Amino acid sequence: MPPSQPSQPPARLPARITVLSGGVGGARFLQGVLRLVERTSSDTAVTVVANTADDIWVHGLKVCPDLDTVMYTLGDGIDTERGWGRRAETWNAKEELASYGVEPTWFGLGDRDIATHLVRTQMLDAGFPLSEVTAALCRRWQPGVELLPMTDDRVETHVVIDDPASGERRAVHFQEYWIRHQAAVLAHAVVPIGLDEAKPGPGVLEAIGEADLVLVPPSNPVVSVGTILGVPGIRDALAATKAPVVGVSGIIGQDHVHGMARQLLEVIGVEVSAAGVAEHYGARAVGGLLDGWLVDTVDEAAVARVNAAGIRCRAVPLWMTDHDATADMVVAALDLVR
Repeated sequence: MPPSQPSQPPARLPARITVLSGGVGGARFLQGVLRLVERTSSDTAVTVVANTADDIWVHGLKVCPDLDTVMYTLGDGIDTERGWGRRAETWNAKEELASYGVEPTWFGLGDRDIATHLVRTQMLDAGFPLSEVTAALCRRWQPGVELLPMTDDRVETHVVIDDPASGERRAVHFQEYWIRHQAAVLAHAVVPIGLDEAKPGPGVLEAIGEADLVLVPPSNPVVSVGTILGVPGIRDALAATKAPVVGVSGIIGQDHVHGMARQLLEVIGVEVSAAGVAEHYGARAVGGLLDGWLVDTVDEAAVARVNAAGIRCRAVPLWMTDHDATADMVVAALDLVR
């Protein structure tokens, strides 16, 4: 697909942009944010508050999928075809572990990727908090943003499913629901363990409170953005910030673009549509999250409904076909709340 022609950029970018990000969708959106910064020769500082509730311990190693996806993507180390993991990866350790019959065999760690998890686990074992570990890892990757875990505390999302083997209802780690079962089994509830007791990571509240613009990318509204919002204190910071908060729909038509948003929205009883997710987040003027919301052009009929909910809305192309197309989405977000 040929690259899009960039639209006219805004006269100036805000000095500080904060983005609440999950993994693949958030990382690709951030590539567009940085492309716009480059395109405008701006000195804008971009801070990313990343979801950590997908984190999992595998073979004694601490794995942080969303942090690593953002770090690898922006640091030019990602496998672009998969959207996660390292480029030019090999799987020798995974195959050897499977030969020993060591579980979980459904969660594979690539040989290059293991190095990141070894460093992270060693630093955590030495007493460094996740935020400091992440900063140390980013010194290698130079992602061009300040990458902050939403919390240094252990939070893990679990999903209550009907086990396909036994037929019994049980809770499994989100990664097992997503990777092992491909989000194809009946789910009954999403339970983020430890979220209620978690504290915002260092710098998180300041990144929101001191921002000139807060962006909510097309990350999963339940298990990515939803868990970030669930950390006590983060919603209050978003309510109090003077920065406008603009979101981008990850639902185009009546389905998600990537991942399993549709399945999890159905679990929590939210309509699977661009308007349904906007109403789920709610207008900041009445205690919700959003000042503005972008929907795709195919969902233009939803604009009036979102506006009626107290959220400024506009329909623009939302397919992230290249970095300039995504940068244009950021321009539209800025125009929406100027």
